Amino acid sequence: MARHPILLLPDARLRQRCEPVTRFDADLEQLADDMLETMYAAPGRGLAGPQIGVMQRIFVMDVGWKEGRPSPLVCINPVIRDSIGTAVNAEGCLSIPDRPVRIERAATIRLAWQDLAGRDCEGFFEGFASVCAQHERDHLDGILCIDYPNLPEPESIV
Repeated sequence: MARHPILLLPDARLRQRCEPVTRFDADLEQLADDMLETMYAAPGRGLAGPQIGVMQRIFVMDVGWKEGRPSPLVCINPVIRDSIGTAVNAEGCLSIPDRPVRIERAATIRLAWQDLAGRDCEGFFEGFASVCAQHERDHLDGILCIDYPNLPEPESIV
């Protein structure tokens, strides 16, 4: 496995739409392993192909590893099929360090993707997993979290 440098804004590749993955082979498996290693070392919870200069529709995520519940997921050619509700959450991005934003996204999504063998998969994601999957999928279309309106912090009630 190998770590890749993470591209930072304003690198133009972060704004490009990625091409579908069409070859499911050992090179793709190696790429996924490299992406996971890069993500864990960053340390992040998600990483998309364009963040390391790979202009293909692939992302990896693992929302539980920092809490000792690792569950790595590789999503290839992901498509959001449906969404339910909305929620406002704070997000950060490895390609835009030290610039967190509060944005509104779907609270729950139904995501379809292919696994490393090219098999069709589908699942529901909610909470932080939903936020992470939407954030990483956006990268595949050249969309960054800073492109959404940054919502103010809620006022505290005293």
